[in-house]
Amino acid sequence: MEIFLTFKSLGIDADICEALDTKGITSPFPIQEQAIPVALAGTDVIGQAKTGTGKTLGFGLPLIQALGENPSKGVQALVVVPTRELALQVSEDLMMATSNRPTTVVAIYGGKAYEGQVAALEGGAQIVVGTPGRLLDLAKQKLMDLSKVTFMVLDEADEMLDLGFLPDVEKLFSLTPPQRQTMLFSATMPSQILSLARRYQNRPIHIRVSDPDEGKTKADIKQFVYRAHALDKDEVVGRILQAEGRGKTVIFVRTKRTSGKLAEELIDRGFNAAPLHGDMSQEAREKSMAAFRDGRKEILVATEVAARGIDVDDVTHVINYSVPEDEKAYLHRIGRTGRAGKLGVAITFVDWNDLARWVHINRELDLGVPEPTETYSNSEHLFEQLGITPGTKGRIGRAPAAREKSSSHPPKDSSRSGNRQGSKPSAKSDSARESTPPRNRDRSRSRNYKGGSKPVA
Repeated sequence: MEIFLTFKSLGIDADICEALDTKGITSPFPIQEQAIPVALAGTDVIGQAKTGTGKTLGFGLPLIQALGENPSKGVQALVVVPTRELALQVSEDLMMATSNRPTTVVAIYGGKAYEGQVAALEGGAQIVVGTPGRLLDLAKQKLMDLSKVTFMVLDEADEMLDLGFLPDVEKLFSLTPPQRQTMLFSATMPSQILSLARRYQNRPIHIRVSDPDEGKTKADIKQFVYRAHALDKDEVVGRILQAEGRGKTVIFVRTKRTSGKLAEELIDRGFNAAPLHGDMSQEAREKSMAAFRDGRKEILVATEVAARGIDVDDVTHVINYSVPEDEKAYLHRIGRTGRAGKLGVAITFVDWNDLARWVHINRELDLGVPEPTETYSNSEHLFEQLGITPGTKGRIGRAPAAREKSSSHPPKDSSRSGNRQGSKPSAKSDSARESTPPRNRDRSRSRNYKGGSKPVA
């Protein structure tokens, strides 16, 4: 008879379990099953698992329990993450898990005013989740005391390495007591990360969770690779966004300009999209993420750096509008879908200029697609493979007349006529895609597409 584990059976206190139950979180994932008992015993942990497999609660629940039901005021637990978006997501998860306790969680990151963060620290926040730069800044100004930290977590350590944060992380380690309990989580384990673990952890237990038949990419992500053409990409995207079961979708682009421009193009085509890129203010980025997370926006057009740390369980599709820089970036991108045991679909467009980069990614990950199939917006295999109704066009309505223009690029020609045409193709464009061919636009109104619950794979 199969035995179903619960968080209570793993040793988590009843009040924390009740907080999880209110959000429908009842059964632990594999990384949680293995990491929680070890962490509760006070042992250092190296946790290795693909992104989207539940690492946050794997370290978060033992951390909360270690502080006790009524912890004294002051920073006692430090969680270091590579991006602002991940700091917000992790802090929200920990706030949820501590909802039945007086424990206070604060997110510390750049791009936000100091006052609110400092006020939370002065108020006695016990758990700090933050990015390295702002954490060091506050520590140097004596606005945050890390001398009483008993529990430290380094989350997404490989991304820290990629973003050049390891020197800052080492400085943070030096500000905490050596007898602390330390947990390090990462999807991959480069030699620099293992070296960091040897220096700052005390006889850690290495937990690696993966399915034996999974390979280097997650088994619950169905991957499609198409050789698409620059002037046809927008139309292909518009048709993919009407695939059966398509829900929340992240579209990755290479440049900030493309993020804003493609988001506006999709809005004009009738889709509920929002940009996410580094030229946006922190407040605007948070608004885009909040709208995407709660379903007010169902499509996020994001650059690589801005999207690091997106942790939304119900993303059904990821579209790589351009090929990622390398195999690590590819894994991080497609890892935004297929999370928490759900099925996901990842689609990658390979243009002529991207072919060499794709050959490298395909070889490193053994994907078996050295030469992607040439694909157009009317290709039959596109409709068949992705569950798109034959005859579907890449437009579902007109944009609102008073649509707010994106500030990330110049506005389109403001001239109007009964049959307004789109922008003409430009000879110079970001990632060889920036414009679409002239077309007559359907001015009839219709509701935005509402995505289904499960993708077809």
